Amino acid sequence: MKDNDSKISLYGFNNLTKTLSFNFYDICYAKTKKQRDEYIEYIDENYNAARLTEVLTEVANIIGATILNVATQDYDPSGASVTMLISEENAHTHEAEGECASIESPTVVAHLDKSHLTAHTYPESHPDGGISTFRADLDISTCGKISPLKALNYLIDSFEEDIVIMDYRIRGFTRDINGQKFYKDHSINSIQEYMLEKTRNQYQMIDVNVYPENIFHTKMMLKQFDLSDYLFGKDAQSYSEENRESIESQLRNEMTEIFYGMNLNQS
Repeated sequence: MKDNDSKISLYGFNNLTKTLSFNFYDICYAKTKKQRDEYIEYIDENYNAARLTEVLTEVANIIGATILNVATQDYDPSGASVTMLISEENAHTHEAEGECASIESPTVVAHLDKSHLTAHTYPESHPDGGISTFRADLDISTCGKISPLKALNYLIDSFEEDIVIMDYRIRGFTRDINGQKFYKDHSINSIQEYMLEKTRNQYQMIDVNVYPENIFHTKMMLKQFDLSDYLFGKDAQSYSEENRESIESQLRNEMTEIFYGMNLNQS
C-alpha cells in the first residue's frame, strides 16, 4: 500500500476515517430438507461467533490495532455476529489528544477509541429450488494511520467465496501544519490494486468507483465452476446428466443474479 502520510507533516491527529465493507457469498445445491439442515449445520460450525472472532482478531493484528472489547452472539436457529472495538495503540496513552475520543452513553457502545470491526452472517435457503446461499458481512472501520486494506488478502483467503462485493470509503479530512486539508492519505484508484495477482486471476471483476467522493466498489465472481464443489450431501455422479445440467444452470443463475444485483428470467 502506498501511504503518503509519512510525507505530510500533519497538524494534530490524522482524522481520516477509512472503512472496508467486505461482503461474500457461498452458494450450494441442497435439495432435500436433510441436505439443507446439514448445510446449515456446516455453516454454523465453520462460521460461528468463535471462528469470526478468530478472523477479526487476526485482522486487528494485520492492521496493527489493539483490541479493546469483543461482543459475540450465536443465533438460533442459525447465524452469528461479532463486534470488536479497536485502537491504533494502547487506548489510554492518548486520552488527552482527542484521537476519536471515547464515547460514554447508555444507548451506544462505549469506549470506542479508534473504530471497530464487525461480522454478521446470514444463512438462507428456499425449498422450491434447492439453492442455499450463505452471506457474511464484515466491516473494518478505522481512523488514524490504520488501513483496513492491509487485511484485504487475508480476508479473501479466509473464506470459501463464490462472490465477493466490497466497498472502500474514505471520509473526513486531515490538515497539514499549514492548514491545508487532505481528503486521503494514500494512493488508490481501485480496490483491485491491493489484491494478490492469484486472486485477480481467479475472479471476474467489475469496478464502480466515484473518485471525487473517495468511494471505491469492486465485485468479484469466481471464474472456475466445478459442479462437485456446489453439491451438498451428494456426489455429482449421483445425478443424471440432465439433472446435472439443470442444477448447474440454477447455480450459475443464482451467482449471476447476486453478482449483478438483479433477478433474471422472470416472466
